[in-house]
Order: sequence, then structure tokens, then C-alpha cells
Amino acid sequence: MSLFSLLDVAASGLAPLSSGPGHLDPVRLFLDADIIVQVVMGGLALASIWTWTIILSSGLRLWRARRRCDAYERDFWTARDVDAFQAERGAGKNAEIPSAKVVSAALVEWRRSLGSKGNVDREAARQRLATAMDITVTAEADRMAERLNFLATVASSAPFVGLFGTVWGIMNSFFQIGQAQNTSLAVVAPGISQALFATAIGLAAAIPAQIAYNRFSHGVNGFETRLQRFADRFHASLSRELDSL
Repeated sequence: MSLFSLLDVAASGLAPLSSGPGHLDPVRLFLDADIIVQVVMGGLALASIWTWTIILSSGLRLWRARRRCDAYERDFWTARDVDAFQAERGAGKNAEIPSAKVVSAALVEWRRSLGSKGNVDREAARQRLATAMDITVTAEADRMAERLNFLATVASSAPFVGLFGTVWGIMNSFFQIGQAQNTSLAVVAPGISQALFATAIGLAAAIPAQIAYNRFSHGVNGFETRLQRFADRFHASLSRELDSL
């Protein structure tokens, strides 16, 4: 056989390989997968979409709360009349500013403690003021962190959900091998690729969720600490007012 004949045979043998797809097609992997694997993929994809929604909304909420608290507190400490300032700057939409809520809670308790105009138990009043502001600070921190539990759930469970889809897909691939009685890689490879794609989606959902949870948890803790410092400083001012009564 001549050299040219050998080259023709080799080329004809390689032709089917070149006709295959040159890259992975996620849509095709999803459509060709078993119904159980498709359900797993779809659930993980929805979890990933909701995760990114929470990441964007929580980031915007935390940034907006910090910016509004900065502006409110900067003007608050330069105000001569707290009641007048709160009536002007702590009403309407500004009433939702966390710092404004702390001031409102303190002023309400202040009026209740001094409403009788009689002898005032200063220590009891200080304790009630501190409790009222601490409750508000904790409530605002909880409100900031209300969606973070979903991020933690996705970060911890998505890889295992994806692994379940992978195990199921591999089991189905081995079943297909038994049915076809053919151990060729061409028979088992598509099913294994579809199965592993479920784990890939699980990791794609879990990794951003874990990173975002850690970052937002740190941010919420820092915001709570900052709000507590503001409450402590205002409590000290009110305590001096009690001493002058």
C-alpha cells in the first residue's frame, strides 16, 4: 500500500472526530439530561438567580443605609434642639433611617420617664433609655440581615444538591451501558458530562453565596456596631440631661 493510500485511510478514520462539537453546550447538556437531573439543574439555576438578586439588593440597601445615617448623624450632632431636629429631619421618609429610629425610640422613652414631672429615678430612666435604644439597634441589624440566611442555605446545600444530580446521572449512565451492552466511552461520556454539569451548577450557585454571606455578615456586624456607638453617645447626652434635672 502506498503512502498516499495510508494517508487517505487515516484521514477517513479521523473524519468523525472532527465532526463533533468543539465546545461544551450547556443548553444541550440540560436538554439531553435525565428528568431528575434536569429538575436538579433547574432548581440550582433558580437558586443562583435568587442569590444574585439578594446580593445586589442587600448591597444596595447596606450602602444606602450607611450613606443616609452618615448625613443624618452629621447634622444631628450640630443641632441645638433635638426635638425640633427630629421633627424636621426624622419625619416622613427620613423616619426609616436607622439612626433616626434610635433617636425616636430614645425620645419616646424620655417623655414617658419624665412625663409625671415629679421625682425622677435617674438610674431607672437611664436603664430604660439604654434598653429602648438597644432594642432598636438590634431590630435594625436583624432587618439588614433578614435575607442572609438564604445565602447561607445555598452556600451549604447547593454543592450537595448538585452532587445528588451527578450521582443520579452517573447511575443512569451505567444503566444505559448495561442496556446497550457496550462499554465504549462514546456511550458513557455524554451521560457523565450531563451528570457533572449538575455539580458545576451547584458550585456556581454556592461559591458566590458563600462569599456574599461572609461579606454581608461582616458588613451588617459593622453597621450594628456603628449604630450602637451612636446610641451610646446619645445615651450619654441624655444621661447628662438627667443629672441636671
